[in-house]
Amino acid sequence: MGTLRSGITTGTCAAVAAKAATMALLGNRDVSHVEVNLPDGSRVNLPVLYARKTGDNGEAAVKKDAGDDPDITDGVDIVARVSWTDSGGISFAAGDGVGIVTKPGLSMGVGEPAINPVPRRMIMEALQEITERSALVTISIPNGKKLAEKTFNPRLGIAGGLSILGTTGLVRPFSHPALQTALKCSLDVAIACDIKTPILVPGHIGERAARRHFKPSAHQVIEVSNEWGFMVDLVAACLFSGLLVLGHPGKLTKLIYGDWDTHSSRSKNALPFVRHLAEATFGRSFPETTTVDGFFANLSDNERVFLGDKLACNINWAVADRIKNKFPTATVIVNIRGEWLGSSGEVEPWR
Repeated sequence: MGTLRSGITTGTCAAVAAKAATMALLGNRDVSHVEVNLPDGSRVNLPVLYARKTGDNGEAAVKKDAGDDPDITDGVDIVARVSWTDSGGISFAAGDGVGIVTKPGLSMGVGEPAINPVPRRMIMEALQEITERSALVTISIPNGKKLAEKTFNPRLGIAGGLSILGTTGLVRPFSHPALQTALKCSLDVAIACDIKTPILVPGHIGERAARRHFKPSAHQVIEVSNEWGFMVDLVAACLFSGLLVLGHPGKLTKLIYGDWDTHSSRSKNALPFVRHLAEATFGRSFPETTTVDGFFANLSDNERVFLGDKLACNINWAVADRIKNKFPTATVIVNIRGEWLGSSGEVEPWR
C-alpha cells in the first residue's frame, strides 16, 4: 500500500473561503486560488469553487478534501459570507449546517457558533492579510445538519449542524487524535454538566442497554469506541465518585487481556478467553461457536448467569486496577440485543 494522502480540515477550508469572500467584497473579480497560513506557519494554496460579491456581502466556497481519511465531511462545500461591520474586529456566525453550542464544557461558549478556536484564529489572520476593516464572517455547510446526526455533535450539545474543526490545518488519514479529541470533548461536557458517575460504553449497543437497564441523565453515557485505555485514563484523572462500564463481552473481555485498544485488528479475539473461563468453571467442554453471543446461547440459564457474573468480575478487576481503585467501579455485560448477561460491583448508584 502506498503512502496515505493527507487532507485539509474544515477550519482551513473556512479560512480560505472567508479570505476569498473578503477579496470578492473588496472588488477582486479573479479569485480562483487563495493562500492562507496554517497554524505551524506554513502556507497552503487551495482552489476556490466561486467567489462573488452579492449586494453588501462577499461569498465564496471551497470543497473539503479529506485526503485518504474516511471523514464524513469529505467532498462537502464550506461556504463563507463576509460583510463589513462597525463592531471592531472579526466576529462569527453560524450559517445553515453549522452547529450552535448548547452545553457548557466545550472550547466555545454556550450560544456560540461551533467554530473552534484554531479555525477562528486562521480566519482572522487570513482576513487581516488583506484588510483592516471589521467584519462578520458567517460559515455554512450545505447538508451539514443532516451529516451532523452521524457525528458526536448531538451528544456534545452542538445543535443544528457540524463543527468547524482543526488544530493543525491538515487531516492526517486514519489518525487516532481526531477521535480522541471528540471523546475527550464528551467527557468535558459530562464534567461541565456535573456528572459524578459516568457510564462508559463501546457504542450504540451499550448506549441503548444503559438506557434500558438504568436511568442515566443527559451526557452521563459516554461512547468510547475502541479507545478504552485512553478514556479510562482520562476518567481516572477526574474527581468522579464512581464509574460504570457497560457493553458486550466481545469487546469488554479484551480489557482482561490488557488490550485497551479493542479494535479487532489491534486486539485478541475475546472468544477463547470466554470459552476457557467456562470450561474451567463448569468442568466440561462446549460446542464450537464463532461468536461470544453464540457461546452464551449454548449455556443453560444458570450457567449463563454464573458465567456472566464471573466474566463481569474479571473485567471489573481490570478496570479498577487501571484506575488504581481511586473510586468504586462496576461492570455490566449485555448480549447483542442488550439483554443483561452479568454484573460485578455495586450498580445501585446508576439505578
